[in-house]
Amino acid sequence: MKFFKSAIILFVLILLGTVKTFAQSAADLKKQRDQLNQQLERLNNEFEETSKNKRATLKQLENIRAQISIQEDKIKNISSSIRILDSQITDNTNTVHGLHNQLEQLKKEYAAMILFAFRNKSAYNKLMFIFVSKDFNQAYKRLKYMQQIGSYRERQAAYITGTQKELNAKIVQLDNDKAAKGNLLKDQESVKANLGKARNTQAQVVQDLSKHQKEIKQEQVATQRKLSKINRAVAEAVRREVEEENRRRAAAEAADAAKARADNKPAPTVKKIRTSSEALGATPEAAKLTSDFLGNRGRLPWPVANGIITHPYGVNYIDGIKDENKGINIKTNAAASVRAVFDGDVITVQDIEGSYLVIVRHGSYLTVYTNLRSVNVSKGQKIATKQSIGVAATDSGSGDTEIGFQITKGGDYLNPTAWLAPN
Repeated sequence: MKFFKSAIILFVLILLGTVKTFAQSAADLKKQRDQLNQQLERLNNEFEETSKNKRATLKQLENIRAQISIQEDKIKNISSSIRILDSQITDNTNTVHGLHNQLEQLKKEYAAMILFAFRNKSAYNKLMFIFVSKDFNQAYKRLKYMQQIGSYRERQAAYITGTQKELNAKIVQLDNDKAAKGNLLKDQESVKANLGKARNTQAQVVQDLSKHQKEIKQEQVATQRKLSKINRAVAEAVRREVEEENRRRAAAEAADAAKARADNKPAPTVKKIRTSSEALGATPEAAKLTSDFLGNRGRLPWPVANGIITHPYGVNYIDGIKDENKGINIKTNAAASVRAVFDGDVITVQDIEGSYLVIVRHGSYLTVYTNLRSVNVSKGQKIATKQSIGVAATDSGSGDTEIGFQITKGGDYLNPTAWLAPN
C-alpha cells in the first residue's frame, strides 16, 4: 500500500515539473507569435500605402521581403509549438494510462480490504482475534492493528478519490492540448497560404522593377554612395584604432625592454600581432570586453526599442541589379531613441550627407549606428548598454524612420541578426 502511495506522489510531482517547463516554453512561443503578427500587420499597412504609387519601388520590395521573412519565422514558431504540444500530449496520454492502472490497483486492494472487514465484522470475531494472542504484548499489538485498519481504509478511499480527480483533470487537459494542436495546424496552413501569396507579390514587384532599371539604378547609386562613405568611415576608424593600439603596445614594449636592460635581465618575449582583431584586443581590458561581447552573442538588445528589419544582411539581386548590405536596416517609430547594444567607447561621431554615424568600440568588436537625426554622445565617451546615443532620422520623402546597424570584428563585417536577441 505504501508503495502505491509513494509512486503516485512521485509521479504527480514529476508530471507537474514537466508541465511547468512545457507551459513556459509554449508561453514564450505564443508571445513571440503575437509579436510576429503585430509586425506583419504593420508591414501590410505600410505596403498598402506604398502600393498606391503607380510604379513599384525598392521600398515595396524591402517591405514584401520583410513580410516573407516574418511569415517564415512564424511557420518555424508554429512548428516548435506543435512539437511541444505533441510531447505534452504523449506525456499526458502516458499519465492517463498510468493513473488509470493505479486507480484499478487501488480499487482491487480496497475491495479486498472491505471483503476482509466484512468477513470479520462481528464483535465476537474481533474479540477472539485479540483473546487468542500468546501474551499481553501480542494482544496489545492486535488491538492497535484493529484500530488502525479503520483509519487506513479511510485513507485508501481518499487516495482513490484523489486519483480519480487527477485522472479526470488529465483527460480534460489532454483534450485541450489536442484542440490547441488542431488550431495551430489550421493557423500554419493559413500562414503557408499567405507566404505563397507574398512570394507571388514579390515576383510581381521584381518584374515591375525590372521594367524601370534605369530609375532603380539611379536610386541605388545615391544609396550606394552614402553606404560607401559609411564603409570608408568604418575602415578609417578601425585603421586609426589599430594604429593607436600599436603605438601604445610599442611604447610599453620599449619601456619593458629598457627596464630589463637596466636590471640586467633578458628582454621580455613579445607576442606577435598578425591581425587587426588581435591588435584591438591585445590589452587585458580590451580582451575582457571582447570576451564579454562575444559571450552575449544572440542576447544583445536591439539598437531601438521597437523595430522591424526591412533590409537584411548580405547580397541580394533584383533582376541582375546587385544590392549589398553589410548590416541590417531597422524600421522604427518616428523620433525613436537609438541606443548602444553593449558597454563600450565611442570612437567616431560623423555627419554623412545630412545624418549622423556613430561607431562604438567593444574591444575587438565595433558596432555601427547610421542615419541618426541627432546625437547626444561624443568621441572618447564611455557608454553603457542601452544608453541613448541619438535619435533616428525620418526620410522627408517617404516618411519612413529607419536606421542602419552593423557589427564588425577588426573590420570584418558580421551578420547582426545572429547577435541580437529575439525581438
